Amino acid sequence: MAAATMTRPDERVRQEVIDELCWDAPLRPNQIGVAVTDGVVTLTGPVDTFGKKSAAERAAQRVRGVRVVANDIEVRLLGSAQRTDDQIAVLVTGALACDTAVPTENIEVTVSRGWVTLQGQVPWQYQKTAAEHMIRGLAGVRGVTNAITVRPHTVPSPGEMKNLIRQALVRSAETDAERIIVDIQGTKVVLHGAVRTWAEKTEAERVAWSAPGVSSVENHVVVSF
Repeated sequence: MAAATMTRPDERVRQEVIDELCWDAPLRPNQIGVAVTDGVVTLTGPVDTFGKKSAAERAAQRVRGVRVVANDIEVRLLGSAQRTDDQIAVLVTGALACDTAVPTENIEVTVSRGWVTLQGQVPWQYQKTAAEHMIRGLAGVRGVTNAITVRPHTVPSPGEMKNLIRQALVRSAETDAERIIVDIQGTKVVLHGAVRTWAEKTEAERVAWSAPGVSSVENHVVVSF
């Protein structure tokens, strides 16, 4: 007999999100508020770095029963962390230059009131992701807009791309490949289906981005219990 599908009570999900936030050492102590409605988690309150805002969102996503996270946390920089936009731009370009995975010659950086915008082109999604991760924790950064586009150098056939992604999903211990539908539209991958955790949804997207030739991924997988 198939197991019954059950929705976890919002109050239990809320308490476990709070517990996970407290468990995450970089976030302790915190002033983050948590509200949950039908599995949709809303985070509020102040933190002193953009890195902590991002870490809080990832912590909430790890909890079973979370369907969506709305991150309304405000970054309030302490006096010692304040930087001018010019100073932040120097920090960002220096940090990007230290990561050999990021082709900095193709990336433009602009800063306005502490908000960093990245633009340009890279051949792989992991390079786009690495560029953002490098600057999240820098002093003075209030937020990041990652507008870098992915332009692959080589593009396999749609059938080959789909097979590569399907094989990778089967190999992954974190996904149930039978629950995920892969559709190829040119160089765009569209994912459908239903999984049991946010981590599975995220892993499915990571797998899709890892295939050669992928320029964009639309993740329509839903979290269902």
